[in-house]
Amino acid sequence: MSRKRPEELRSHRWYGATDLRSFGHRSRTGQMGYDRADYAGKPVIAIINTWSDINPCHMHFKARVEEVKRGVWQAGGFPVEMPAMALAEPMQKPSTMLYRNFLAMETEELLRSYPADGAVLMGGCDKTTPALIMGATSMNLPAIYVPAGPMLNGRWRAQTLGSGSDTWKYWDELRAGNIGESEWQEIENGIARSAGTCMTMGTAASMMSIAEVLGLSLPGASSIPAPDSNHARMATVSGKRIVDMVWEDLKPRDLLTAASFDNAIVTLLALGGSTNAIVHLVAMAGRAGLRVALQRLNELSLKTPVLANLRPSGEHYLMEDFHYAGGLRALLAELKDLLHLDCRTVNGRTLGENLEGARIWNDDVIRRRDKPVKGSGGIVALWGNLAPNGAVIKASAATPALLQHTGRAVVFEDYNDMAARIDRDDLEVDAGSVLVLKNGGPLGGPGMPEWGMLPVPKKLLRQGVRDMVRVSDARMSGTSYGTCVLHVAPESFVGGPLALVRNGDPIELDVARRALNLKVSEDELARRRAAWQPPAPRYERGYGAIFARHVRQADEGCDFDILEGTAPTAEPEIH
Repeated sequence: MSRKRPEELRSHRWYGATDLRSFGHRSRTGQMGYDRADYAGKPVIAIINTWSDINPCHMHFKARVEEVKRGVWQAGGFPVEMPAMALAEPMQKPSTMLYRNFLAMETEELLRSYPADGAVLMGGCDKTTPALIMGATSMNLPAIYVPAGPMLNGRWRAQTLGSGSDTWKYWDELRAGNIGESEWQEIENGIARSAGTCMTMGTAASMMSIAEVLGLSLPGASSIPAPDSNHARMATVSGKRIVDMVWEDLKPRDLLTAASFDNAIVTLLALGGSTNAIVHLVAMAGRAGLRVALQRLNELSLKTPVLANLRPSGEHYLMEDFHYAGGLRALLAELKDLLHLDCRTVNGRTLGENLEGARIWNDDVIRRRDKPVKGSGGIVALWGNLAPNGAVIKASAATPALLQHTGRAVVFEDYNDMAARIDRDDLEVDAGSVLVLKNGGPLGGPGMPEWGMLPVPKKLLRQGVRDMVRVSDARMSGTSYGTCVLHVAPESFVGGPLALVRNGDPIELDVARRALNLKVSEDELARRRAAWQPPAPRYERGYGAIFARHVRQADEGCDFDILEGTAPTAEPEIH
């Protein structure tokens, strides 16, 4: 394999010239205590670190970044840490999804405007993974992803707790009066016990796994628990590997192909992963000049079993159990006939080569093909007059009896309307109703918040109801469960059919037929459409206004129209 020469490094433009500007670059680097021999003729590695005091998922990144730097130094590179927006899922409002594209832009522009030859991407909390990959793909410098890893399993009394999934479960029990405030506080104090991301198969775990199968992280990296010493070693090896990737000129678009995105979809389905990943996959593919269509999701869903017995799709286990049962390599080895094994990865080997020797150590955590959690159809896309551009449902986490259902709509115009009325005793609702939430999409939310797992009304909780059909243009947490139809497109805020739904309208869900329909005549819908008035913009200025001007709909990945594709952007002139 041919290797770059030192004078071919991108950073050479900053450091290697003999003009006035390069004098400033070298003297200011010396100001920071570095000798010229520390960086001259060596790859400059930008470490994009999404650590923040407000992001518990990444609180160990202060230590991990030093371990990455150690690997870079050992391999003969020059590491430069560059902080970037943290996107702390539990904390940032109205939604981290509003800022995913912000971090993607920040990543791309950091790499473009500074003397970076390669990048280490440090993320894990839900939107950080796709944002970092989107930005790095657009810049297309050699890049390797270091996943934050899941936190330890939660504990309460003798029970194992899963982040998100058990939050929703016990919140319903609290609202129903089955547990009290003291139990609720004990759960609060036991559900998050270490650094790391949600340890259920939520969005964070889904996206870390997808990054690995796309070939962007080291094999086996995605499931290592954050506190495990193997995680620190993985960070150091990643730092070593990126230096060689620069010399080899191995870039994200060399790895991201139509075949690798098929692998990512199969992986998501087999994991029983997050519906959020569908939006992110479409956006990440768009940055590589590729298209992931919802139709392709359904084609692969028909033949991909759910093998990971992890909450919320599975019954018992969490990411810590998954890792020690063999992790992603073991799961993928069980699916070899569904994968493109010749796809390249960051370690220079193919996916198939990386799966050699992988074994399942606990086949209740990672199921065999002859005993799946669900035979197929874990996540599917739906179409119909209520979702002409598509919607999605995580069937593996839904109630089977509700997957074919017709019920009368109980409509909430927005989240505040829902919060004000959902627990009222006079709410006209029964177990067969379909809860509908409008104005939760990319523009309506704004930022498409995780509001799609609408709470079951309190009056029904008291009757023992724990699930019902829910329909919205919002997303839901990957840790959530229930019969929730999500990402309805076009969204109601722009006049999509969801905007026309009224209380009492029959809505038909038929997952087997991949159908979602509003059973109202076309003449009546036309009258409602003519009377519909667009709502006022959510933002008049700032980033929110930029977001509203450029964001795509859910089926298009919610990326900005000005950021999609692979059109070249000029290198900065140095004057």
